[in-house]
Amino acid sequence: MPKIVDHQVRREEIAEALWRVVRRDGVGAATVRSIAAEAGWSPSALRHYFSTQSELLAFAMEHVVTRVRARIETTVYHGPVRVAVRRLLEELLPMDAERRAEAEVWLQLAARAQGDPAAADWLRRADDGVGEATTLVVRVLAEEGELAAHRDAEFEAARLHALIDGLAVHVLARPEPMPPDRVSAVLAAHLEDLAT
Repeated sequence: MPKIVDHQVRREEIAEALWRVVRRDGVGAATVRSIAAEAGWSPSALRHYFSTQSELLAFAMEHVVTRVRARIETTVYHGPVRVAVRRLLEELLPMDAERRAEAEVWLQLAARAQGDPAAADWLRRADDGVGEATTLVVRVLAEEGELAAHRDAEFEAARLHALIDGLAVHVLARPEPMPPDRVSAVLAAHLEDLAT
């Protein structure tokens, strides 16, 4: 009887192997040959799933987005509205080993993706996803009376998006002065400021 192969699982294994190579050796080392070796495959087997390095890069970026979205959608948010929305925003930031790995890989892939239309599309989708999250947060704050009347919701969503991006880069670049409790405190202070 022929072996049944779950192609999506195989593609995810490849993406995870790419992540390990990128985190350990940098994005420049992420070749078809090195990723195949990391996954325990032959280069020709890997090419069965991804015919070009560009396809592999785009899929690895898609994999990051899928993981983050799944985590956000399965997390239960409860408590006061500011606490709940802060918890949602924290899912976008490298505050534990899993999220740090996602952010490190994402940042390296994003730098490599310049000039690659398929990867650039995933960059745009991810950025749009963060924009959707910050827009949702500001809308919820407004609906719950936690956004001061003089605040422009669209502007505040853009400002919050910039804060999330900046915190992510700051935590990746220098994690010591910005541990998770400080990141949470910065977010809490910003959310409090929006109400005043």
